[in-house]
Amino acid sequence: MTVAVETGLWTLDTAASAVALKHKTMWGLVTVKGTFGAVRGGGEVAADGSATGTIALDAASLDTKNAKRDEHLRGADFFDAANHPEITYAVRSAELRGADTVQVSGQLTVRGISRPHSFTAKLTGASADAVTLDAEFTVDRAEFGMGWNQMGMIKGLATITGTLRFTRATA
Repeated sequence: MTVAVETGLWTLDTAASAVALKHKTMWGLVTVKGTFGAVRGGGEVAADGSATGTIALDAASLDTKNAKRDEHLRGADFFDAANHPEITYAVRSAELRGADTVQVSGQLTVRGISRPHSFTAKLTGASADAVTLDAEFTVDRAEFGMGWNQMGMIKGLATITGTLRFTRATA
């Protein structure tokens, strides 16, 4: 059974949403995990059921539970948060495929560099007033100017996970 999502404007419920990243370091022996404390966004569902919108993360809000590492990640070697305070994902299209699969296509912008990026999300909750999506995808940080890799310590892809709950926007 396919769930119909109500048309109109939707706002990200920041209290019920979370975006995190993980990346293997130390030659693949340690996985660094972090969460973004400041996430915002919204979108619109059209009459045909497709959706567009934007998710924005405050780059400086990344917390890996290590202050020194967080400071380095916010700096010029990685997110360069002083010059590029936001990480954004502009959803160009999101379409429900089947009962709980959403195909998402859009543009990811990190450090002022934009790249097309598509992924599949899972619709984990839908009602007239709220929609929840779970997503996981990988990103090659080098595509966004984050090539710092002292002594080969950081290799491979970063994994981004998100639980995003949207509520109907009120007038």
